[in-house]
Amino acid sequence: MFMLGFPLLLVPFAIYNIIAFLMPGVSWTGTVSTVHMVSGADWTMSAGDMLLVLAILLLFGEIMKSTRIGVRTVVDHALSLILFLGMIVEFILVKQAATATFFLLLALNLAVRHRFPALVGLALGLAAVLLFCRAMRLPVSMRQKGTICT
Repeated sequence: MFMLGFPLLLVPFAIYNIIAFLMPGVSWTGTVSTVHMVSGADWTMSAGDMLLVLAILLLFGEIMKSTRIGVRTVVDHALSLILFLGMIVEFILVKQAATATFFLLLALNLAVRHRFPALVGLALGLAAVLLFCRAMRLPVSMRQKGTICT
């Protein structure tokens, strides 16, 4: 529950920046690992591929978080928007960020937080609350002031 106000996609963004700026000789497309498949083919993985796998795994957590309603969720959305804007600025202005790996991280951030799952989660949450309030059919005199069902 403590991660609700924290955009999880900040983690791969930070890892990318640490590697790109503190280890400038590292290639995002160079082979890091090779797995020999039963079919006889070799499956090669690069550092960029591994970072994107981490980002996709964190994307699942972001989608789960986007279904919640509350003040922390609003803060989470605001921080994600700031992260997205920072990533766009870095992609446009910084030479080290002009890679396919960074662009895909940017696209993942756009996909998870800005407009699709966030709106779907918000809509589903509001629909559930409204259905609950209607199902309760409480008279106005029995409703508590300050709740969502007032």
